Amino acid sequence: MGRAYEYRKARMFKRWDKMAKTFTRIGKDIVLAVKSGTADPNTNSRLRVLLQTARAANMPKDTIERAIKRATSKDQEDYKEMVYEGYGPHGVAILVESTTDNPTRTVANVRSYFNKLGGSLGTMGMLDFIFERKCIFKVKNNGKDLEELEFELIDVGGEEVFLDEEANLINIYGDFAAFGNLQHYFEENGFEIVEADFERIPNDTKTLSEEEAAEVEKLIEKIEDDDDVQRVFHNMG
Repeated sequence: MGRAYEYRKARMFKRWDKMAKTFTRIGKDIVLAVKSGTADPNTNSRLRVLLQTARAANMPKDTIERAIKRATSKDQEDYKEMVYEGYGPHGVAILVESTTDNPTRTVANVRSYFNKLGGSLGTMGMLDFIFERKCIFKVKNNGKDLEELEFELIDVGGEEVFLDEEANLINIYGDFAAFGNLQHYFEENGFEIVEADFERIPNDTKTLSEEEAAEVEKLIEKIEDDDDVQRVFHNMG
């Protein structure tokens, strides 16, 4: 078979792993949305947009239905959303969002990753000055003038609008607290929401050498592999 086959196989498994991780993350978000609202997307706006995100990620319908059913089950453990903050190698700020049914296990695991790979876990809030929390929407391009759209979105918390020409999607960044208002605007004005999520945007970035960046990436990949971890953000340029 040779090296080419092994390389393709490795890439294939990595892609499958990434898809599985994405499905797990969205599934947990669905569980939290249902538990904090209802299992009916018509009356639960957060669930409604998560289902759109799940479809955009090609998440199987039965996997989505299982997540909703799991959320309404009495046997479902309560998830807690926990945030862990620290510094990786070369002073790179790393913020970890997790959804876990066992915070003691999760914090122990995350701390061990930092310690073993040249970083240190800190205290909650220590990176507030580095990261700003934003919401992001990706909607189908319906031909509307982007400057006009950006002007209209100012009133509902939109901050930045740009076109992803390759995907033909309009990307909109807004204040974290504006998520509901932005979703309502898009739904009321006939925009098809393809994906919606939250991001942590660094105010400044660190530029590293290739070798230094590889050390940080090793830590980030280790953290991301943890089943309790939902998202990892950093300020590496």
